[in-house]
Amino acid sequence: MTEIGEQITHPIYIEQSSEIDGLPSCRLSTQPVSYPEAVAEMEAYIEAMRAGECGELLWFLEHPPLYTAGTGAQESDLLSPQELPVFKSGRGGQFTYHGPGQRVVYVMLDLNQRGRDVRQFVKQLQNWIIHALNECGLKTRADNTHIGVWVDRPDLGENRADKIAAIGIRLRKWMSFHGISINVSPDLTHFGGIVPCGITDQNVTSLKALGMNISMAELDEALIKTFQTSFEIN
Repeated sequence: MTEIGEQITHPIYIEQSSEIDGLPSCRLSTQPVSYPEAVAEMEAYIEAMRAGECGELLWFLEHPPLYTAGTGAQESDLLSPQELPVFKSGRGGQFTYHGPGQRVVYVMLDLNQRGRDVRQFVKQLQNWIIHALNECGLKTRADNTHIGVWVDRPDLGENRADKIAAIGIRLRKWMSFHGISINVSPDLTHFGGIVPCGITDQNVTSLKALGMNISMAELDEALIKTFQTSFEIN
């Protein structure tokens, strides 16, 4: 398992300041970003944010295929250790997969200003995903037992639900980093190499697997549109 290393060449990205008071700036990486680079960039950014050198940021990106292990990951949940690179992430949670076709949004927010309440913050992230997917025409929900966002699948059996989005965050002096991932059209077979988020009794799905032709750009638009309501910015 690889520790996070040094930052490497930054991919092309587009960054735009928000025109709405209280909303973070948005960055869109137009090429896949290596995981070590993303972590180095996030850590540098929140230090600059804490020093007052920059404001909050939502970073929209994709990663090359890889597994990440959160602070609660169990080695036994890594079923195929040779299949893909594995990185210790330092975020909360367990094992997950990242790869092309999955929208990752890293949220660098100042909870000193938004409220020092971790549970409320996670709930806001869940609501954000739910509202955005609803904007795309998909009804989803949170789960009382597990963090993330699920789609009910009565077509596959009673009480069946598949996970479509994951949440994993880290806080440093109440500055958040890491964030959310939503499955748009990733290769779902890679989830077979791990026990995703330590959950053995539910499967993983995607917008594509559900027959929804939603582009990454359309999802991004929905996420930006619903951020303000989800985080109760007035």
